[in-house]
Amino acid sequence: MFKSNLRRGAVAVGSAMKAIPGRGWRRYAVGTTIVALAAAGTVTATGTLPAQAARVQAAQAAAPAWGGTCTPPASPSLAGFRQGKVSVSGDTSLHYVIGGSGPVLVLLHGWPITWWEFHTVMPSLSQHFTVIAFDLPGLGNSAPSTTGYDTAAVATILHEAIGALGYGSQGISLMGHDFGSNVAYAWARLFPAQVSREMVIETALNGYGLESLAGFSFHFTFNQQPAAVTEGIINNRRSSDAYLDYLYTFAVVPGAITAQDRHVWDGDYACPANREAGYNYYRAFTQNATFDTTTNTSKLTVEVAGVGGENSFGNFTATSFENVDSNVHTIIAPGSGHYVPEEVPTFLSTCATLFFSPNPPATAPAGFESCLP
Repeated sequence: MFKSNLRRGAVAVGSAMKAIPGRGWRRYAVGTTIVALAAAGTVTATGTLPAQAARVQAAQAAAPAWGGTCTPPASPSLAGFRQGKVSVSGDTSLHYVIGGSGPVLVLLHGWPITWWEFHTVMPSLSQHFTVIAFDLPGLGNSAPSTTGYDTAAVATILHEAIGALGYGSQGISLMGHDFGSNVAYAWARLFPAQVSREMVIETALNGYGLESLAGFSFHFTFNQQPAAVTEGIINNRRSSDAYLDYLYTFAVVPGAITAQDRHVWDGDYACPANREAGYNYYRAFTQNATFDTTTNTSKLTVEVAGVGGENSFGNFTATSFENVDSNVHTIIAPGSGHYVPEEVPTFLSTCATLFFSPNPPATAPAGFESCLP
């Protein structure tokens, strides 16, 4: 039976979550509302009890700088796409990959990966859309954020980047995976007139279920520890590669994470600064929960496709987003684990093309009915 790991100030309601053991990640079958935060409560970082707060803050303040002088390897090329960098928010520079034509579709990756996670679906999507895949701030070939790693700060940076590329006044669509989806939500909340549709893959929102997953993988708590702990343990290329190897097991389709994928991502996270930025996204979870819950005074009406792997999140993603948006579709990626773009790229590209199409067909091919907007 599922037992909530939320701290004081949060109340678990609705149906219980059932964890079904599987290879790597676990599938989550969820009922109605997952989590409601008490209006007067506070959210404490996962794994940090109130009594530990002072010690954690002291350790964080005393932690050394982990940036180093390492330079991430050059981003791999993808046929039919060009790459560049755009400067926003002072000295932050974002790396992007762009190709195709038509309505703008922005791709936002998760952790511990980069834009490359979408290379399996980008060629197909570019036949229908102008596809723009970013490396999130501080990750891959993008410079660190100068304003923070909470979802609101990152969404604002990306909003500025789209404007700097000349697409700021157009209605855009967003597809995010993992915490890229959380950034997509913050983007829609902050700039709802700009976002037409969203596809969010394999995540839950802070304040609405994400914290409750801490018991199913240690990385949720580990990544939120002070830098003296997390960066002190993952402190060289060998330990980083071993940690990433564990996270790649959340894919259940054999061979879905290829040797090239491992080479690209292992190289991207070999530099201490990139690892630290990745952990800082997790350290912002408490700030994200505050943003998600306090700004949710009325539900958004942006059309959202909540995608979960059949052998991973299932309907958990859609159920979480139903707390903040009144127009959510549930889509199950058949046979997939956590890494949907790598595990079932044909399904995802076909489903996304249907969902984001400005002129979708009246009927969908068999197996894709839930993908129609």
